[in-house]
Amino acid sequence: MIKPDLSQPLPETLGRLHFVGIGGSGMSGIARMFHDRGHAVTGSDRAESAAVDALRERGIPVEIGHDARHVGDAEALVVTGALWLDNPEYQEALRRGIPVLHRAQALAWLVRGQRLIAVAGAHGKSTSTAMLVTALRRLGADPSFVNGAVIHDAATSAAWGSGELFVVEVDESDGSFLLFETAIGLITNIDTDHLDHYGSEAAIEQAFLDFARACAERVVLSADDERTRRVAGALPSASLTTFGESAAARVRLASMSEEGPISFVLSIDGVEWTGSLAVPGRHNALNAAGVVAVLVDLGFEPREAVAALDGFAGTQRRFESHGDAAGVRLYDDYAHHPTEVVAALQTARSVAGTGRVIAVHQPHLYSRTQAMASEFAAVYEAGADHTVVLDVFGAREDPIPGVTGALVADAFGDAGRVDYRPEWDAAAQRVAQIARPGDIVMTLSCGDVYRIIPQLRAAIEGAAEPDEATLGTSG
Repeated sequence: MIKPDLSQPLPETLGRLHFVGIGGSGMSGIARMFHDRGHAVTGSDRAESAAVDALRERGIPVEIGHDARHVGDAEALVVTGALWLDNPEYQEALRRGIPVLHRAQALAWLVRGQRLIAVAGAHGKSTSTAMLVTALRRLGADPSFVNGAVIHDAATSAAWGSGELFVVEVDESDGSFLLFETAIGLITNIDTDHLDHYGSEAAIEQAFLDFARACAERVVLSADDERTRRVAGALPSASLTTFGESAAARVRLASMSEEGPISFVLSIDGVEWTGSLAVPGRHNALNAAGVVAVLVDLGFEPREAVAALDGFAGTQRRFESHGDAAGVRLYDDYAHHPTEVVAALQTARSVAGTGRVIAVHQPHLYSRTQAMASEFAAVYEAGADHTVVLDVFGAREDPIPGVTGALVADAFGDAGRVDYRPEWDAAAQRVAQIARPGDIVMTLSCGDVYRIIPQLRAAIEGAAEPDEATLGTSG
């Protein structure tokens, strides 16, 4: 994979841009933003998709497959860290001396001079960004924004607004969140992920501390998370606002109901305010607390800040419903770290009622699977009634010998509650054997596991009524 040089200075001007991997959720949004500002934009991707169709509808040419000819007369190439070094378009740019920018560098160039609110953290970034954008739009602030997922209320992941604020989900995985000139930073949490880039937990925390110190106006962070508390301890208290369930939080989640869509009570400077969301899960109530903290710091009254989140409908690929199949409810979630999986399964459990939760886990990255197979097994065994494990979605990594989805399945204490099915057809058939009306079947990964949902639907609808004894048996 490409290791971008994030230290290289940004060009003064950017002309014609070619995006390699333009169909990705982040890349497509950035490409649209450049297009809307009058830049000539082209792109390529490995497969057709709804995102590719949407880009073409806006007049952005997109080629399928990668070929040096696709670079055309581009004056800069925009790439992601998931790109392989032998990509012919990348190699063509190097041969011709065309500047190659990581997508975060392109975005940092785009937002120069804006009053930037950057949302960072190991988990909850996309949802928190979506909440903040939704609330600001309802409050009349009309921000510009770039998110890693489509915001349901806005029907897009990125758009220019008429207001002074620019809200961006930033990425800590490769350190690129340090590129931005941030006014207000929201840190949802810090976790021991991306050790392939940082090398140690201490280095991860230092990167977040560097991010926080660079925020020109304010830092909003979790009072519940041990690592964010350590970051807070190294910052002047006058520049901080905290949120969470902790008694020390300025914006405190005082209570909540997890029955279906969330209702909650936030205590802000000792005064309580009641709010609600249209999405389930305790983690979403905590995300709301962080967003309200940002809104209050921006000068909005607590009452209107909480009310602006009423009925928030979420984002794509965050506990996203895909309807039902023969009475079995189908969901997809982006969860790809054990902490996120716990939250997703708790949410599913709160919605399942008397039904069971059947998880379809696609391990993401060979390095993460190798390091965390036992942790994944533990959280799935604790949170799901049954788990079907697919093979690893390698994304930006080369395969590691011996690292497959079997590492997760083999780490279960009860082998009867898991199946390793690397072939998707076999996985769908196994789910169909298990699932019965009232159950939830949920795919989990930030890879392409959502593409298996049509196969799951077909298999479930085509299956005979499963036997009660089927659950808990290995096939």
